[in-house]
Amino acid sequence: MRTSGRGDEGQKYALNSDEDDDDFWGCAHEAEGLFTPLADEEGARRVHLAGCLPQGGLLKSVNHVGGRRAVAGNAWLDLLDGDGTTMGSYFVNEVTVVGIQPSAHGAGLVDLTVTLWCENAVAGAEPVWDLIRAGNLNRTGLWHDLAPEDRHAWLSVALWSREYQRQGRPDTPAGQVFTLDGRHIVDRDSFYCAIGEAINGPGGYFGWNLDALDDCLRGGWGATAPFSLHWDSSAEARARLAERVPTGDGEVSLFDLLLEILEERGVSVILR
Repeated sequence: MRTSGRGDEGQKYALNSDEDDDDFWGCAHEAEGLFTPLADEEGARRVHLAGCLPQGGLLKSVNHVGGRRAVAGNAWLDLLDGDGTTMGSYFVNEVTVVGIQPSAHGAGLVDLTVTLWCENAVAGAEPVWDLIRAGNLNRTGLWHDLAPEDRHAWLSVALWSREYQRQGRPDTPAGQVFTLDGRHIVDRDSFYCAIGEAINGPGGYFGWNLDALDDCLRGGWGATAPFSLHWDSSAEARARLAERVPTGDGEVSLFDLLLEILEERGVSVILR
């Protein structure tokens, strides 16, 4: 896992050029607006990088605000924990500096306003990153009371933080038994929240759509098939996952399609 080692205490974000691994653009204390899509374009963002010390390609663009050379280019925006270790990264396109002012975060720091494009920074994801950063994503069920759109944000963070959270931990060996709690499964996203937690613990990821679930079942995502899945409160989950999903042979309920995918990949599902 990459460690920035170039930021001061309290800096939560780092930027690195996509084109040159050695072109470090600097850290920032905050990235306000990263998780707020602009109304006219879903992926467009106007981000306020507070407490920033621009370096490399970003520094060059700072000197050309308002001109063509204010476009720094594409980059990776890292989310840092308290030790400066990268928890996860978003690819950001066309980072362009549109404003600069002195920062209240410290002498020599500036607050930059940039425009960029990032489809993967889902609205509602920032509080989940904050949980991980503070070490508070440490028990199961924290997603239970989330609104539907926030469950989707939860899953996005589970995906992008998976390597950091697993800390190099290998897949469990074949033959394991996992328990899936069906009491809080009310729709697609809540199923993926629940199975990610069952396989990989609090905040764990094990797919966030049907194709991703199938990929995870092939190995490399926390569990090795064949394994057993004890699905508790399955009758309640079956009733809530009743939406019809088209397949090559017609339509089946989402619940039955999930069972089919699991069993085809060597999972023995015990409905309880």
